[in-house]
Amino acid sequence: MSLILCRRGLLGLAAGAITAASLVASQPLRAQTPDTVRIGYQRSSTLVALLKANGELEKALQPLGVKVTWHEFTSGLPLLEALNLGKIDLSADVADTVPVFAQAAGAKLVFYAEEAPSPSAQAILVPERSKIAGVADLRAKKVAVTKGAGSHYLLLAALAKAGLSLKDIEPAYLTPADGRAAFVGGNVDAWVAWDPFLATTQAASKARILADGSDGLASYKRYYLASEDFAKGSDKVIAVLFDRLKATGDWVKAKPKDAAAQLATLWNIDAAAVEVANGRRSYKVGAVTKAGLSEQQKIADAFLAEGLLPKKIDTEAVAIWPPAGQ
Repeated sequence: MSLILCRRGLLGLAAGAITAASLVASQPLRAQTPDTVRIGYQRSSTLVALLKANGELEKALQPLGVKVTWHEFTSGLPLLEALNLGKIDLSADVADTVPVFAQAAGAKLVFYAEEAPSPSAQAILVPERSKIAGVADLRAKKVAVTKGAGSHYLLLAALAKAGLSLKDIEPAYLTPADGRAAFVGGNVDAWVAWDPFLATTQAASKARILADGSDGLASYKRYYLASEDFAKGSDKVIAVLFDRLKATGDWVKAKPKDAAAQLATLWNIDAAAVEVANGRRSYKVGAVTKAGLSEQQKIADAFLAEGLLPKKIDTEAVAIWPPAGQ
């Protein structure tokens, strides 16, 4: 059974790239702004979690007469599946790998924002007293990783640098919660995780970082996406969310302790661990550009080489929402 594309819905669609002709600028606009925007997010979607809690987005959308509904997902792949199927309109951030699988499955999505790279916000963890000293020592070892996540690409890149591939290890494809449980319980030799899961596990178990995305291994960017249909006539709504995301990201970096305290309450985890996690994330929200998507092709090619994508894709052939003036 295929590791990723066996899913029904988004990941069961016929593979194929979104063509450059699907750019928002080339599409006819809707007659009017929608009266409701449905936003999908994950529990670890930091900036959207803060906006959901403080009500600032609803307040900013009031002049447009637009209401917000919030929809939580366990991971990025089901979130983009729902986006493609029209069950939600906009997504919170997903790891850079997730749109690659969506594009390969033929999903028609629009990039509307990105976060600058955060290479140290995901890492390969090993137990404190593990004899594993380097990535090459993972040969024949059991490694927990989440399918399609940014951590999945980090593992591929780290193995390749060490002269290994997935065939040289025993991958255990687990959700973040199950991966943490397996790691803490000693049922896997290593776990590839991202913040805040990474920081909380380090704090609780004194686990060692074997490798992260530094030194050009994996930039780890986060992307925000819209359904193509919603983006056609919702420029004002997307612009409001873009501005709120940017302001919230700036606030998190300017007020790290205040942000950590709020998120600790929302996530029910230790504020000190949240502050460590936030310190490793850029939270610098900006416009998506073709040049800024350059690593996406490397990611797609790496997954293709491992047989995890059905065909080669052109990662530049995607739709991008441009903020006013750009």
